[in-house]
Amino acid sequence: MFIFLLLMHLHTTGHGPPLVLLHGWAMHGGVFAPLVDEFAAHFECFLVDLPGHGLSEERNGLELDVTVDRLLQLLPPAPWLGWSLGGLIALEAALRAPERVGALIAVAASPRFVIAPGWSHAVEHTVFAEFASELARDYRATIERFLALEVLGDAHPREEMRWLRERLAERPPGDPAVLADGLRILADTDLRAELPRLAVRSLWIAGQHDRLVPWQGLRAAATLAPGAHFARIDRAGHAPFLAHPQAVAQAVRGFLAPP
Repeated sequence: MFIFLLLMHLHTTGHGPPLVLLHGWAMHGGVFAPLVDEFAAHFECFLVDLPGHGLSEERNGLELDVTVDRLLQLLPPAPWLGWSLGGLIALEAALRAPERVGALIAVAASPRFVIAPGWSHAVEHTVFAEFASELARDYRATIERFLALEVLGDAHPREEMRWLRERLAERPPGDPAVLADGLRILADTDLRAELPRLAVRSLWIAGQHDRLVPWQGLRAAATLAPGAHFARIDRAGHAPFLAHPQAVAQAVRGFLAPP
């Protein structure tokens, strides 16, 4: 089923309790296809195309607070699984509305994506600044470079790179201005101080060879949030659900299983 509300695109599939899935920067909900195959018999998956991405008709910018507000209006109460930028959005939603975000699953996402004092397992701030500068000069080459970073360290990077290109080609390209907004969110957001008050259970899933969000950063986040769990997927990069969808799905199902 496809739903258009508040100019964002939402696709639902599968059977069972609801589970929200939020994609990462420059991608769209179709990137979760390997994971949805594993979830179809266990969850009703709500797959969102974020503003400026994929089939979303919202092209007026991407702001963290506004996007969270709209998603909370659009989606049913459910656990939220967010990958990369989507994980940062899911974390903000869980902090703001724990009564609607029943649990948080952060995949290759941490409360702060860039290095700071006491937070070394991240990337230099210049990484996102360089992507923003390159995006303005050569959109296609910038997306290609980002895809290459996402699959770096995975078990089958060439096959996954080809698969990601095919998925991107299935929907309209991301709006450059909105993608620049997303880079600013990744560069500037710091939710570390908020983690101790996170009122929902959380699972932090990392790829062993992730070059954008090192697994140690997710492990550190899990030590700050009450009742948090951490899982590392070996031989995986920034998108561990591509090379190891069964392992990621098993970790999520185990985390969400009734006690």
